[in-house]
Formats: sequence, C-alpha cells, structure tokens
Amino acid sequence: MGATHPPAVTEQPGPGRRRRWPLAGLLAVWGPGLIVMLADTDAGCLITAAQSGTEWGYAMVLPQLVLIPILYMAQEITVRLGLFTGKGHGQLIREHFGRGWGLLSASTLLVSAIGALLTEFAGVAGVGELFGVSKWITVPVCTAFLIALAFARSYRRAERIGIAIGLAELLFIPAMLLAHPKVGDLLHGLGSLPLGHSSYVYLLAANVGAVIMPWMIFYQQTAVVDKGLRPAQLRRERHDTAVGAVLTQLIMIVVIVTFAATVWHTDRGATLNTVGDLARALTAYLGGTTARVLIGASMLGGALVAALVVSLAGSWGISEVLGWKHSLNERPSRKNAKFYLIYVLAHVLGAVIVLASWNLVRLAVDVEVMNALLLPIVLGFLLLLEHKALATEHRMRGTYRGVVTALCLIVMAFGLYMVPTTLGL
Repeated sequence: MGATHPPAVTEQPGPGRRRRWPLAGLLAVWGPGLIVMLADTDAGCLITAAQSGTEWGYAMVLPQLVLIPILYMAQEITVRLGLFTGKGHGQLIREHFGRGWGLLSASTLLVSAIGALLTEFAGVAGVGELFGVSKWITVPVCTAFLIALAFARSYRRAERIGIAIGLAELLFIPAMLLAHPKVGDLLHGLGSLPLGHSSYVYLLAANVGAVIMPWMIFYQQTAVVDKGLRPAQLRRERHDTAVGAVLTQLIMIVVIVTFAATVWHTDRGATLNTVGDLARALTAYLGGTTARVLIGASMLGGALVAALVVSLAGSWGISEVLGWKHSLNERPSRKNAKFYLIYVLAHVLGAVIVLASWNLVRLAVDVEVMNALLLPIVLGFLLLLEHKALATEHRMRGTYRGVVTALCLIVMAFGLYMVPTTLGL
C-alpha cells in the first residue's frame, strides 16, 4: 500500500468545550519527548562529544546528523506503544514475551541506568569543584532535590521542572560562537569518516550509544501513559519527539564544534579527565570565568535532567516487569512503596559511589559504548512489540516501516560488531 506514514490522528474539542489558546494545548501534550531528549544529552554525552571534537575535530559531526532520524524513529515507536496500549515498555514485554524476557529487558535497563547515574553525579561533583564547592556538598544537595521532586505527586510538575533545568545545555551555543569555528573546516570534516582508525570507531560507538539508550525507550513510553495522553494526541506527541531529537543532536554538534575549533587545533593530545579539564581547555579561547560559567551550567543542567529521567525510567521499568504500582501522580503508599523505594535507592547509591574518585571522561565514554552494545536487545524488543502489541491500523506501514526497520537493524548490527573490539578480541 505504499503509505510512508501511519494515518495522522488529530485532536478535536468535544461538545461544549471552548477552544484553548493553541500554545496551551501544545504545552499540555509536549514534554515526554523534550525531556527525554534533553536527558539524552547528559553529562556523559557532553563529555563524549567534547572528547570527540578534541581527538577527531569535525569528523564526528556527520554521524550526529545521520543519527537524528534514527533517534526520532525509535522514540516514535515508544509513543505509539504508550498511546495505543496505555502500558509501559516493561509491562508489554512481560505480557507478550513472559516474565523471563521481561527480566532480561529490565537487566539491560538497570545496567544502562546505573552507568548513566554514575556519570550524572560525577558531572554534578565536577561542576561544584569547578567553582570551589566540595562534592560532599553538591552531590547530597542535588540528590535531596531530585528525591523531593518525585514526591511532588505530579508527573507534569516534575516534567516541567526537568525541562527548565535541561534547557541550560543551550548555553554551549554561545561557547561555540565565542570559539569562532571556521565554516571551511566544518565542511571538510563533514566529508571525512576515518573508519580505518580503531580509536575513531570506538568513539563512534560511544556516540551511537550516547544517542539511543535503553532508559530512553522505557522512560518515554511510560511518561506518555503517566501524563494521561490519548491516541488523539499522537500528532502533537510526534512533533514533541521530532523537536527533541533535533535539539539533542544540535547540542552534541555544538559541543563537538566548540572543541574542534579550539583544542583540536592546538592540543590534540589534551587530557580531559574532569569537568575542570574541559573548562581549562577552553579558557584560552573564552576566558576563565566565561568558560567555567558556560560549561558548568550546561553540564549541571544536562546531569540533573538526566538523573531525574534515568532514575524514573529504571524505577518504572523494573516496577512494570514485576507488576508493581508505579505512578508519580499517586501519593506514596503501601501499594507503590516499592516503586518509590527503588527511585530513592538509585539516587542514594549513585551519590555514595560517586563520592569516590572517578575519571569522568573515561567513565563517560565507557558507559556510552556499553549502551551501544545493549542496542541489539533494546531495539529488538522495540520492533517486536510494535508488531505484536499494536493493532494493524496503528502499526508502521509501507516505506516508512521498511526504513525504520532497516535503520534499527543497522544500528543493532553495529552494536554487535563492536562487541569483539570493546572486549579486546
């Protein structure tokens, strides 16, 4: 039948309802896509992008552009699943494939979430130390804030606060402009793809793993359900996801270009082990105070919104697989105590572990590569659920289905390809 996209579903006001201001209606639906994408550009991703720009200049920009449609298509499936089934990702896997497969999916989520949380809290600690504040102050304070946010008894409130915090990542844009990148160098980098170098391929895997993460799929699907969205809002939620996908990749490109225009030209062997190292690397180009403020605010915004999303995704996913109550819109009670307990423990354990010393850049890159290795499992379940859990009229069709499936299979194959390289085989 050749349709390139499923039929659009529009939202119509019911009898007796006044038409709302268009922006108000937009904001009522938008959110799950934006917040999960802002979380996608977390502390680990920003550091991976900085390392990419430092080591390979503009040669990592093209992969970021290619990953935009892949990111959108994967997350768009989660939107369909959430809207048309009213169930989270973990619950659908358990119902359609059994508890054992559900536990496998939850284990990939747990590994990814733990790795991400460590990088987020390490990022928070690094930002504090950039301004002379001990990690023994910044990490506990941020932990308490994130825990309190979940007890506000409103998913929408937590979402809005998370988006507001995450938008601080846009402060990397003035940093890029102050770095004065040359258009000619950027265009030359777009035509360069040094796949023959193992270090480039390793960083490429890290960048792929920094874009599509297991916790993103679990989060957005359950967020759509917890926010109370309905099938009639499919089109707006797609727009929310598309804008978020472009925004997160734009931020990654901005960071790569910033470090390619500066450190790559003058000190390609620079050691970047902490947030302070990133700021000092740009001090000669931006000035000490400007570098600290712009990098500190961007890293803190990315780390906090990601810590919120990652911990919620992990708590939701595990609760769904095990059949526990798990809504942010309900006050803590004996029925949902296990969900809230997992959420609190995730933050507390992550904070405690990070109060030890970590090489943040090495940790960040390794975590993103690990995410790339998990992609075959994550995307495999996503494609299978799209086929099994959705009614025929709500599934992908024609050319669009073929393109999405092909791109997901390519990413999955890349994850498998990276296994021997990552293990040193």
